[in-house]
Amino acid sequence: MDDIVKACDLLLLELYKFDDSMTSLGPQINDNRMEVFEENIGFKLPLDFKYIIKKHNGISLSGTEIYGLDDALRGSSLDEVYQYERSMEIYNPMPREFLPFSPDGRGNHYCLNLSKLLGDICPVVFWQHDLIYNNVEEVEECNGSLMSWIQEVMIDWTLEDYDYDGTEK
Repeated sequence: MDDIVKACDLLLLELYKFDDSMTSLGPQINDNRMEVFEENIGFKLPLDFKYIIKKHNGISLSGTEIYGLDDALRGSSLDEVYQYERSMEIYNPMPREFLPFSPDGRGNHYCLNLSKLLGDICPVVFWQHDLIYNNVEEVEECNGSLMSWIQEVMIDWTLEDYDYDGTEK
């Protein structure tokens, strides 16, 4: 547990290196809404996810976003997105064990596969809204944890095109 918290803090320090014009870091969560959300969905959330979201309720880096958990987010709150992506209003509802936490801008989501929580982390999968999966095992697992997803997708992919100060490479 302490190792995960230390790794999360190091990852956040890396995010803090980026210029404010490239980042949006939500406020700290000081209440029990994460625990209430866990109860409502019937799954325990991984420690890295809870720790990071409690530190910053919503994160964006160069357009790549991690949803926060707040009524003020109007349609982009974790609880609202979770419910919507399972509703019959959409063509291809997600399984309940997938928690969509980051949109790709094309209707797809990076999700935590909560059914594979092992210890305090779980893998990240990429849910394509327009693919019909025969079973959840067909959904691409792209990272072993939220921390590795943030490092690769948010930080490394941004650094391929920009410096920390926002200068294009």
